[in-house]
Amino acid sequence: MPRKTKLEEKKKRRSTVARTPRPKPKVDFTIDAIDFKNVAMLKQYVTDNGRILPRKYTGLPAPFQRKLTLAIKRARQALLVK
Repeated sequence: MPRKTKLEEKKKRRSTVARTPRPKPKVDFTIDAIDFKNVAMLKQYVTDNGRILPRKYTGLPAPFQRKLTLAIKRARQALLVK
């Protein structure tokens, strides 16, 4: 005799409520505004220790975050940002 599986119980556990999507962040600047010489803006996305904040905290779209990371690294090389 085959084993009894608890498929019915597993199906009952799942919620049927649809998740609400994460709200899209409103970016008030263009991707061209991200520049390594714009130190005031870059400091908003860097911690006191000099670490770059992840997208989870910045709320920026992926292309913006990539360009921002590049700009921060260039500013570090030019000794503009810690």
